[in-house]
Amino acid sequence: MPPITTAGGPATAAGQVDIRGPRFVAWVTTAVLVVTLLLAAVATPAATVAIAFQAVVFALGAVSGPRRHPYGLLYARFVVPRLAPATETEPAAPLRFAQLLGFVFAAVSLLGFLLGVSVVGALFAGFALFAAFLNAAFGICLGCKLYPLVTRLALRSLSESPAPNRIASHH
Repeated sequence: MPPITTAGGPATAAGQVDIRGPRFVAWVTTAVLVVTLLLAAVATPAATVAIAFQAVVFALGAVSGPRRHPYGLLYARFVVPRLAPATETEPAAPLRFAQLLGFVFAAVSLLGFLLGVSVVGALFAGFALFAAFLNAAFGICLGCKLYPLVTRLALRSLSESPAPNRIASHH
């Protein structure tokens, strides 16, 4: 029986994915964002559709994680069967956070295009493209790098929030 495969490649430890999957996802994302920016120069409505599509993909990646990411599913179906087993894995949580950041950039880009401020649409699509290309070409995931900092800040703010006032009752 062949090994179970996921978007991260062959089944890996819980919460871990084959590092090659996110790089593949980043290459596809890079291509979609390049097309978006090329379209923005000649046909803003088409660029709007392209960035809306990518925003949905980012949202699905943020909510579902790398194993159910639309491009990750393509990786699992068409690329993984041709690869050697994974030798390196990475945690899924930072990848989900990176997809959330991508969604924010794509949503602002979409809003710019919808409101007729194409320069904002192109600028934020460009920010997303920069991050995707950095991951695809060099394996540097900006969202993943920010994840520990954001997690620490969130935990710190939760631990520093004042406890509700409680009046001690003396019985």
